[in-house]
Amino acid sequence: MAAHLIAKFQVGQWRIDPDLNSLSSNGTTLRVEPKVMEVLVCLAAQPGEAVSKETILKTVWPETFVSDDVLIRSISELRRTLRDDAREPRFIETIPKRGYRLIPAVERLNGSAQHTSSSASLASRDNETPSVHRQPFPRWSLVSVAGLLLAIGLLLVFNPRGVRDRLLGSKPPTIHSLAVLPLESLSDDPKQEYFAEGVTDALITDLAQISALRVVSRTTIMRYGKPDKPLSQIARELNVDGIVEGTVQRSGDRVRITAQLIYGPADQHLWANSFERDVKDVLDLQSTVANEIASQIKVKVTPEEQTRFKNLRPVNPKALDAYLEARYHIDQCQKLAFYRDKTQTIHEEARKATSFLDEAVREDPNYVPAYVAYFDVIDHVDIPLQGYSSKVHAALNKALELDETNVPTHLALAKLLMEYDYNWAGAEKEYKRAVEIDPRSADAHAAYAEYLDNVEGLTDSGRDRPDAKRERDLAQALDPVHDYLADAGQERMGHTLDEQRQAVEQKAPNDPFSLGVMAKDYAIAGRFKDAVEMYERCTTLYGWQDMAAVMKRANAQGGSRHALEEWMRAGETYERERGDMLVVPMAFTYSSLGNKDRAFAWLDKAVEQRNWMIIYLKRDKVWDPLRSDPRFNALLRRVGLPQ
Repeated sequence: MAAHLIAKFQVGQWRIDPDLNSLSSNGTTLRVEPKVMEVLVCLAAQPGEAVSKETILKTVWPETFVSDDVLIRSISELRRTLRDDAREPRFIETIPKRGYRLIPAVERLNGSAQHTSSSASLASRDNETPSVHRQPFPRWSLVSVAGLLLAIGLLLVFNPRGVRDRLLGSKPPTIHSLAVLPLESLSDDPKQEYFAEGVTDALITDLAQISALRVVSRTTIMRYGKPDKPLSQIARELNVDGIVEGTVQRSGDRVRITAQLIYGPADQHLWANSFERDVKDVLDLQSTVANEIASQIKVKVTPEEQTRFKNLRPVNPKALDAYLEARYHIDQCQKLAFYRDKTQTIHEEARKATSFLDEAVREDPNYVPAYVAYFDVIDHVDIPLQGYSSKVHAALNKALELDETNVPTHLALAKLLMEYDYNWAGAEKEYKRAVEIDPRSADAHAAYAEYLDNVEGLTDSGRDRPDAKRERDLAQALDPVHDYLADAGQERMGHTLDEQRQAVEQKAPNDPFSLGVMAKDYAIAGRFKDAVEMYERCTTLYGWQDMAAVMKRANAQGGSRHALEEWMRAGETYERERGDMLVVPMAFTYSSLGNKDRAFAWLDKAVEQRNWMIIYLKRDKVWDPLRSDPRFNALLRRVGLPQ
C-alpha cells in the first residue's frame, strides 16, 4: 500500500488541498464533501494503480457500513468536479469488477518531488548526501517515525471510534434543523423518479413529525430541486444545521435506500447507512431511516411520535406501480398546459392517469395516496375535464374515511371545493382542519392564507389583510427559506416593473409562463409596447407562432395597442373555428384594454370551465377596470364571493 498523501498535492491541472476539501484550477476553487475528498486522497495514495472498492470503503468509512452506492456517488461527484468523463476518463478510470484507478501522476506540493510509494520516497532520501557533522539517521528509526506520523494522520483524518474527537476534545455537532434533499433514483426507468420523489416526500413527512426538529418543507425542497452546489452552501441557503442526501434503488420487489447525514456549516460527514426491504415494506423502510437519523442527531422523539412511526401498514406493490404510472401521466398533463394544439393530448394523459389510479385502488382499496392523486389530475390543468370533479369528490371522501388526519387530503378537498364548487364555507372548514391536525405545517398555513386572500381581497396597497397576514406569517416562520409572499404574487410589491423584468431575464428568460406574467403586468400598467414584446416571446415558446406573428405584424402597422387588439381578434376567430382557445390571456388582455363586454364574455366562459383564475377575482389587479361595472358584482355573487 502506498503511503498516504500529506498536505496539498497536484493532479493534472488541479491543485488539491485536503484540509480545505478544495480543488483549484485556473483561479477557480471548488469544494467537495469531506468523504468525497477522502476517496480522492485514497486513490491518490496509489496513482496509476487499481484500488479495490473494498479498500476504499474500509479506508474512508472504517466503522460505518455503507453500500457501493455511496462510493459510486462519491466517484460521480469527483468526476463532475474534475470535469471528467467516465466513458473517456482522463482522471478516474473504472476497473470492471475491481475498483477505480487515478490515471495522472500525483505531485506533492510540500517541497518534495512526485510521490509514489513509501519505499521509493525513503530510497530517494537515502541517496541524499549527508552533512559532514551529522550522524546518519538509522533507517529503522526513519521508518518508525514515518509510520507513527502516518498512523496519527490516519487517526485524525478518519476518526475511528471517535479517536480524533477525544484527542482534540471536539464534540458531535448539535442539529436542530434539517433539510432532506431530493433522493436520487439509481434506476434507468424514468418512472422510478416518481418513486424516489415519493420516498423523499415520506422521509420529510416522517421527520417533520418530530416536534423538537425543524424540517424544511416538501414545497421548498422540491422547488429547490437537485442543486449542483457544495453542501455547506446549501445549508446556508436553507438555513439548516443538517443535510440528508442519498439514493433510492428499486430492483424487482426489493428497495434499497442509502442515506447520508452531513453537518452543513462544516460540511462534516456524520453518518451513512443503507437499508433494504421488500417493496411492500417501503413505508416501514422510510420510517426506519427517519428513526435512524433522529437517533444520530440525538433529537428527542416523544412516545406519541414513536407510536406514529410504528403504526404502518404494508404497501401493495402492484398498487404502488400503478400509482407511479399515474404520477408520470399527471406530470405530462401539467407540463402541457397552455401549449398550442395540446388539448387532446392533455385529455389523453388525464385519461391514462385516471385509469392507472383506478387500477391502484382496485389492487389496494386502502391506498390513500392514490385517492388524493385524483385531484392532482385536474390541479393546474388549464382545460376543462367535464364531469371529473364528482369522481375527485368521491376519491377524497374515501381517503378521509381511511385516514381523517391526512393533511394533503384536506388541502386537496379544500381547493376542490373552492375552485370547482365555489363552496367557500366548505373550503374554509377543510383548511382549518388541516391547520388543526398539523399546526406545524407551513403548507397548510400558506394555503389557508391564500384562501383568506381570495375571500377578503388584498388591501389597497396590495398586501394581506390581518387574518391572511397572520397565517402567511406563521407559514414563513415555520419555513423561513420559502418565500410565501412570492407564491401569493406579492413579491412584486415595492419593485418596479423593470426590476421585475430584470429578475425574470436572469432567472427564467425562456420560461413562457414567467414571460406571460410579465406581459400581463405590463398590460395592467398600460405599457403596451413592453406587453407586446413579452407576449410575442411567450406565445412563441408555447407554440402559438401564428399569434406571435399577428402581434408582430399589427405592431409594425399600428402600434402596440393595435397589436394586442389584433391578437384578441385572432383569438376570437380561433375560438369560433376550434372551440378551445385559452380563456386566461383573452380575459386578462380584454380587461387591460378596457373592452368590458368581451372581458365579461370570457369571464363567463371561465366560470363554466371552472378555470382557476376565477377564484382570484377579488385580489387580482387585472380586474380593476371592471370593478365599477354592475356586472362585476353580479359575477362575484354568481361564484359565491362576498362583494
